[in-house]
Amino acid sequence: MFIVENYAFAVFLCFITMLCWGSWANTQKLSPKKWPFTLFYWDYSIGVLLFSLFIGISVGSFGENGRPLFEDLVQASLGSYAYAFLGGVIFNLANLIIVAAISIAGMSVAFPIGIGTALILGVLVNFISTPIGNPYYLFLGVFFIVLAILIDAIAYKFHLGGKTNSSNTGIVISLAGGILMGLFYRFVALSMSSNFKNPENGLFTPYSALLIFSSGIFISNFIWNTYFMYKPLQGDKVTFKNYILNSTLKTHLIGILGGIIWCIGMSLSLISSEKAGYPISYGLGQGATMVAAAWGVFVWKEFRGATYKTNILISLMFLMFVSGLILIIISRYS
Repeated sequence: MFIVENYAFAVFLCFITMLCWGSWANTQKLSPKKWPFTLFYWDYSIGVLLFSLFIGISVGSFGENGRPLFEDLVQASLGSYAYAFLGGVIFNLANLIIVAAISIAGMSVAFPIGIGTALILGVLVNFISTPIGNPYYLFLGVFFIVLAILIDAIAYKFHLGGKTNSSNTGIVISLAGGILMGLFYRFVALSMSSNFKNPENGLFTPYSALLIFSSGIFISNFIWNTYFMYKPLQGDKVTFKNYILNSTLKTHLIGILGGIIWCIGMSLSLISSEKAGYPISYGLGQGATMVAAAWGVFVWKEFRGATYKTNILISLMFLMFVSGLILIIISRYS
């Protein structure tokens, strides 16, 4: 199977993860306006599962190192299955909440607050479990990202003016999703061997962990997403009949593409985690916050007509994010 050989290449893959995680939600924006996120999300989860299977039977099964996908699945312990699957269940609930927040507050706010919170908590949890990297640089980088999150929330409040109820709702929902999002990665990491070339018996390689994790997303969708379909945080209730009758092939393909884009990022994050370490691999990937905010600001024009003060705050937010990411990168060997 394909294995990353050095830290520099691992960081490069983490940047691709960041781009994927920060961009997949654009497919929701490209979906028809009357297509609820709960229906979009069924196609998204299918895309995640399909790509995890594809990468597992392709680059995850060829080569001299590691274990092929199906051989790895057969030898894994029940505990490994449980951890990876639970990671998918937790991620799915968190992601549904954040997607709902996007529909309420927009990408410029939901991603920086939700995913930024996930970054802080995720780095902390993973560092406590596997303390890789200089903690001073690592957590100083996290501190800069905290500042960026706060600045973004302030900028959004200024831009909304008097519409504070919508703002508060979007921020609260984003925070709830972010807290859950910060926990899922640790469970997936617990299912994986720390040595990819010669993986430990009973533990997964990253490709197998990804497949079981993705299965957890898809299967739990029948619980979490069905609930949100009938009890939406915003908008009207929808049913499975709506999913079948009120859509086109193009609509379904857009959602599947969103899942594939996200899963490409997740696969690269897991593949690079051996050389980068879980705190750094996860932390860099969650730089997606900056990417998503850039999409919201520059492409979707969510801050159109903003005042000079608001634009200054947005610029400062990006500066804080970039500074935080640089500190996280250099923390590995500082």
